[in-house]
Amino acid sequence: MEETIEDPPTSAVVLDHCHFSQVIFNSVEKFYVPGGDITCYYTVTQHFIPRRKDWIGIFRVGWKTTREYYTFMWVTLPVDPNSESAKQQEVQFKAYYLPKDDEYYQFCYVDQDGVVRGASVPFQFRPENEEDILVVTTQGEVEEIEQHNKELCKENKELKDSCVSLQEQNSDMQAKLQKKQEELETLMSINKKLEQTMKEQKDCWETELLQLKEQNQKMSSENEKMGVRVDQLQAQLSTQEKEMEKLVQGVQDKTEQLEHLEKENGQLFLSLTEQDQNFDLSKRLSENKIIYSALQKEKERMEKENDLLKRENSRLLSYTGLNYDSLPYQVPTSDQGGLRQNPGLVYGNPYSGIQESSAPSLLSIKKCPTCKSDFPDDFFDHTLEQHMQTLSLNCPICDKTFPAKEKQIFEDHVFCHTL
Repeated sequence: MEETIEDPPTSAVVLDHCHFSQVIFNSVEKFYVPGGDITCYYTVTQHFIPRRKDWIGIFRVGWKTTREYYTFMWVTLPVDPNSESAKQQEVQFKAYYLPKDDEYYQFCYVDQDGVVRGASVPFQFRPENEEDILVVTTQGEVEEIEQHNKELCKENKELKDSCVSLQEQNSDMQAKLQKKQEELETLMSINKKLEQTMKEQKDCWETELLQLKEQNQKMSSENEKMGVRVDQLQAQLSTQEKEMEKLVQGVQDKTEQLEHLEKENGQLFLSLTEQDQNFDLSKRLSENKIIYSALQKEKERMEKENDLLKRENSRLLSYTGLNYDSLPYQVPTSDQGGLRQNPGLVYGNPYSGIQESSAPSLLSIKKCPTCKSDFPDDFFDHTLEQHMQTLSLNCPICDKTFPAKEKQIFEDHVFCHTL
């Protein structure tokens, strides 16, 4: 067997004859004389393209795999694969590598993947002499050779039919391959579009995520501001509660003063019934009536302020979620013992007729510049300030004063402080 530096590519797989017609061997002798070089002629069909590691081996007939070669030679690649000379090729086997027995052998073309692409008819290595010629011409040998030729022709026909079928299958496979390539290109185009869409969607999602993060930070900042605002409103509510307590205490003090004046008025009434013509008591009684009237109006003013503060507190409590009924105290009602219904004497003044007829002569009368009410000259300066307060509305937040007739403007002004 030939000893080479590099072994050819072979395969341990048992091969069929489906590819044997892609390389055709030409001018193969029935026998070759031992001791001389032999030349192998072959033709490459259009369905096969030679490659650098292709080789031609001599195999003993009956081989099963390409590993069973006796000797081999590398094929020579043509310079121009499309030329006519490139299809007609040859290799030469040296005599000292050839078999020495008289067994039947054949040429086989094997590609670099270990697949047989063509096989020749069988031949022998034996001397050419007269004895051999006589032996060949014997009837039995002739019949055997003819039988062998028939088998080879039959096998060749089968190989040609198989080649045609394989060519048709190859054409179908080429068409399917072309179709698959087109489908692959379509899928690659769709995949590219999907990747672009996913990239755009990803960029959109990243932008939306960034916007959501910014909105979250903004909401957190606004929540902190609202928390500070709630603390401020709670502090303001606490201050208003304290002011409300002071006003309630002031109302209670005014009520006590009114009760005290009622008692004093009753005592004066009794004294006036005992002293029919006592001028000092009449003057004192008139004084108390004016003071009582002024205090009654002051009480009404404070009750209005108290009602305003209750509305303001209710509004502030709505920001903090509290309820006015949950406060630790309640503002007393504005009606204290029916004083508003009858701010004068309980039983009336029995000398009112005398006083009314004699008042102009006993006291100097002055009129209020706003409401034109009458006031004694001796008490004008003392009671005018209290009387003017009853005719004005004071803002509980900024202490701004409004005339009583501008009540709607006053309420709008107070409401603006809540915005």
